[in-house]
Amino acid sequence: MDAAVRELVRERASRRCEYCRLLQADAAFFTFHIEHIRARQHRGSDDPANLALACPDCNAFKGPNLTTYTPDTDEQVAVFNPREHSWEEHFEIRGAEIIGLTPIGRATVALLHMNEDERIEMRAELLADKGL
Repeated sequence: MDAAVRELVRERASRRCEYCRLLQADAAFFTFHIEHIRARQHRGSDDPANLALACPDCNAFKGPNLTTYTPDTDEQVAVFNPREHSWEEHFEIRGAEIIGLTPIGRATVALLHMNEDERIEMRAELLADKGL
């Protein structure tokens, strides 16, 4: 994947994790990843339509998963796909927590461990620093 494609992905995402919405600028100690939505092992390509910007936590927890199970009904659903789904339709931020609004949102929040204590603490600190 060339540098121009990497920059396109970063700019398209406004330098924000497309899953948990963390800004790269707020994550001074680690670099975000260009993530394959459909992993290469599942014949995913380097086409920008298959790429997303992800923080290291979201990228690691997502892995090659394309589906997961809802925590409330154990229904198999697709993992949130930033190229196909609207973030605002599936999630909202309440305080420092990310709330899944749909089965896809709830399942993705659980799969990506978006509300682990450490991640909530970091979001709370960032909100406090910004006076929100």
